[in-house]
Amino acid sequence: MTTLLSGTENGVLTLRLNRPERANAFNAELIGELQDAFARTAQDSQTRVIVLTGAGRAFSAGQDIGEMQGGAAISYRAHLEKTYNPLILQIRKIEKPVIAALNGPCAGAAFGVALACDLRLASDETKLVVGFGGIALVPDSAVSLLLPALIGLGRAQYYFMTNEAILPEQALEWGLVNKVFPSANFIQEINSFAAKLAAGPVGAFGLAKQAFNKAVLPNLEEALRVEADLQEIAGRRDEHKEGVSAFMEKRKPKFQ
Repeated sequence: MTTLLSGTENGVLTLRLNRPERANAFNAELIGELQDAFARTAQDSQTRVIVLTGAGRAFSAGQDIGEMQGGAAISYRAHLEKTYNPLILQIRKIEKPVIAALNGPCAGAAFGVALACDLRLASDETKLVVGFGGIALVPDSAVSLLLPALIGLGRAQYYFMTNEAILPEQALEWGLVNKVFPSANFIQEINSFAAKLAAGPVGAFGLAKQAFNKAVLPNLEEALRVEADLQEIAGRRDEHKEGVSAFMEKRKPKFQ
């Protein structure tokens, strides 16, 4: 079974994360499929809008921790440089609107992917969780840049340190999401909104995206490199080992 479902209708490409048994957590296969999909779509003149969403009741729980711990010791820097950093840059550089259709919980690296999208449309069942601090890692996938840019540094640090969920109403008030729809008709609302964008001046949207990137995110690539360096340090510490052990054993971590 493919980890990424895709379908195009009236110029709208829908990419659906398809690991519902793992809350759509990212593994190497899924990330690779997403990168390939964005590379193809960048060259496809028939696709005017991209919608990224999740199968089942979750958008994505972020990185599949089990995969990261399943083999030999890995370099977090190398992992990020191969996976999330290129994907974030693809999303920001593609000259087509990218909508994160947040159909349910979204955490960790998936939060970064959603933040990189041009618009975030949420279900009333959505919960947004920074997530990294729970296993003693630092924000990556551009969360350290994009989250403060959207809600302010103080709020970003609070939700990283507490690991509390940001609920849809609060996310809408802060501009973290653009609209909130009832879960009962979420898919129909997303399809309708995406169709309206696809009927718009997509070429101008793409040029404006370049302008927004230059004005607000000129240091995106540098931020991704710094995150990767800091994640390499955090991933080697005993705090992280304890955080992962506690997560896998479903207990509260005992950080020393």
